[in-house]
Amino acid sequence: MNAGRGLFVVLSRWAHRHAFLSLGFRVVRGMPELPEVEVIARGLHSSLVGLRITSVEHVDLTRLSEPADSLLPKLVGKTVKRAYRRAKVLLIEMDDALTLAFHLKMTGRVVHGPTRDADKHDRLFLALDDGSLLSFSDMRKFGYVRSFTPEELEDWDLLKKAGPEPLEASATALAKRVVDRKGRIKALLLDQSVVVGVGNIYADEVLFRAGIHPETRGHRISTVKARKLFSELQSVLRQAIAENGSSIRDYVNADGDAGAFQNNFNVYGKKGEPCGACGSTLRAVKVAGRTSTFCPKCQPKRG
Repeated sequence: MNAGRGLFVVLSRWAHRHAFLSLGFRVVRGMPELPEVEVIARGLHSSLVGLRITSVEHVDLTRLSEPADSLLPKLVGKTVKRAYRRAKVLLIEMDDALTLAFHLKMTGRVVHGPTRDADKHDRLFLALDDGSLLSFSDMRKFGYVRSFTPEELEDWDLLKKAGPEPLEASATALAKRVVDRKGRIKALLLDQSVVVGVGNIYADEVLFRAGIHPETRGHRISTVKARKLFSELQSVLRQAIAENGSSIRDYVNADGDAGAFQNNFNVYGKKGEPCGACGSTLRAVKVAGRTSTFCPKCQPKRG
């Protein structure tokens, strides 16, 4: 692995988890969102480009993955061209334009590191020509890996129906996507056709920063307030990426290292605790089936 990749450190699952918890950091549950997948993609791009897959060393694919007899023959001999993200999907493009798509779901991991023995949660090991290993693991088996030609990728419903990237569209353009809608704003933020990459964690955090109650209807939010919401979203996402994402249950980056943004949470997962801004007790409601934590004083309900 490239020794010049800053503070990225390869740790075993046991050592990583125990070291992380011993420092008193907050580990939370949830699905990796845009910042976490972006961090993984950037890490993989910096270390994988130009490396060739020499063999498949371990296969125990999840139910939703492409079948092994279809996937595996496409991989050996391919050289990595780039790694990138679209929505919450990790994409690794090969030199022949074949793309591997990884959806991590709740507990998926894609890590580039030294060779090691497989454990019961490992789903795919790809040996690379520098002696390193690209591994996909998933404890709960909800994640998957599939391959796509350029035409297939363009027609993949998951990405074809995806909304704009929040870090590429302007706050004004994003605001226009919610201010005429009757849905509750938390549900709109979670709707991947409205804006991609946002899940429960960052939706709660950005609504707090913008001072908007999660049950507020989109059409009850002024354009000015909606622009502020999406400006805050962009700020939160950039900060989270800079801090390596939020360590969410089993989330680690491409090198097996944890994130730190969870230590900056204002409301997520803090029901019953005092608001850091005003001291009021944080409350929670269900919106779109998800627990939404908020401050009743900083985020007053307006309809």
